Amino acid sequence: MQKTLQAPELRAQVAAVLTAAGSAPGEAASVAANLVQANLSGHDSHGVGMLPRYVDAVLEGGLKPNTAARVVLDTGTLLTLDGQRGYGQIVGQQAMALGMARAKTHGSCIMTLANAHHLGRIGHFAEMAVAQGLVALHFVNVLSRPVVAPFGGADGRFGTNPCCIGIPLKGQTDFILDFATSRVAQGKMRVAHNQGQRVAPGTLIDELGQPSTDPGVVVVPQSNGLFGALLAFGEHKGYGLAVACELLGGALTGSGTWHRPTDPSVRAVVNGMLTILIDPLKLGTQAAFEQEALAFVNWLQAGPVADGFDAVQLAGDPERAYRAQRETEGIRIDAQTWQEMVAAGRKVGVTLPA
Repeated sequence: MQKTLQAPELRAQVAAVLTAAGSAPGEAASVAANLVQANLSGHDSHGVGMLPRYVDAVLEGGLKPNTAARVVLDTGTLLTLDGQRGYGQIVGQQAMALGMARAKTHGSCIMTLANAHHLGRIGHFAEMAVAQGLVALHFVNVLSRPVVAPFGGADGRFGTNPCCIGIPLKGQTDFILDFATSRVAQGKMRVAHNQGQRVAPGTLIDELGQPSTDPGVVVVPQSNGLFGALLAFGEHKGYGLAVACELLGGALTGSGTWHRPTDPSVRAVVNGMLTILIDPLKLGTQAAFEQEALAFVNWLQAGPVADGFDAVQLAGDPERAYRAQRETEGIRIDAQTWQEMVAAGRKVGVTLPA
């Protein structure tokens, strides 16, 4: 039976577990708020269901509580940072604060963040930037069990490698494009598996490289001890973007790329992220940018609406709608995910309601 909790209660319970796992209260509160915000935004894949994996990663030593981002190089327009395996929600926000300040001063900043533990929903960082009137581009790689097959391949060779673009729109809700380069995020497969659901054809291949609709093939080891794999979206095009995210987020940042055998027992998720921040005001195109961006958006949404749709939406609209709904109705957590969270709490001496 699923649970439904209001956001403040859920934040407090998650923060209690994170504090018991070693985080200072402020860090625990920030990470908990970030996870719950993902649930509120409709992205349960990046929400509180990640808590059990975080606890295991801390206990294994792959995630280091109370660790800040370290500045390796700072030229103003170039910023190189090492996350030192700290909570991605923490070192990511620290990195964004530094990068945004430099973009405001110089007009742009190219920033690399290496060795961050799981950054969570990348759209959060784009939202930080557009709130300051900045354009943001993010390319991220994932060092964990490789769960996505290359186009034409039959097993997992890299991660879900997100790409995110944030663009401020004056007088409108902002454009926040945030997506995994796999057809669906790995976390959504965890959620579907826990809920006993099947997924759409064309999403997965099993451990033998054959098409599957069972999300369990990428969540739990199969009979031969192997896993299946997700497929990239858009066939060769999405695959190409996934490779670009690996090369930019992993190789260029110095965080590393995936090219080794899988150890499914390792629970840490390490991200590298290349971020490009642009200030349209400093670029000298602010007025034209605001005018033309709004004209185009209005043009898109003034057209006829296709059958089966309520409106022509922009990236970011579904998340805002989910937040409005879930802030009122609460956040639903399936029974299996909640049991996993309860078990994670027990590992660090915290008793969550069964």
